[in-house]
Amino acid sequence: MKQKFFLMSFGISALMLAAGHANAQSRNCAEHTAVVERLAANYGESRQSIGLGSDNSVVEVFASAETGSWTITVTRPGGPTCLVAAGQSFQQLGEALPMMDQGT
Repeated sequence: MKQKFFLMSFGISALMLAAGHANAQSRNCAEHTAVVERLAANYGESRQSIGLGSDNSVVEVFASAETGSWTITVTRPGGPTCLVAAGQSFQQLGEALPMMDQGT
């Protein structure tokens, strides 16, 4: 759960930093179905997590357990799906929340 929250936080940050670039570079954008199919066919990636940004954009993390490749996409309401970040060495984590200090 923490990893998904971290990835969503990262995705939202990537969205804010790359939103202008994603819109300007329409070659990185396509219909959602086409993007999902391309990520599966070319990289073996499937959706690992999904979240909703403050502007109602859908942020998704796709990754391949076999190759470690990952991609973050953003879909704006009514718009195409845009690639905003990609890389290697994806790892699925199951970390517990850290212990919180209850007393002072």
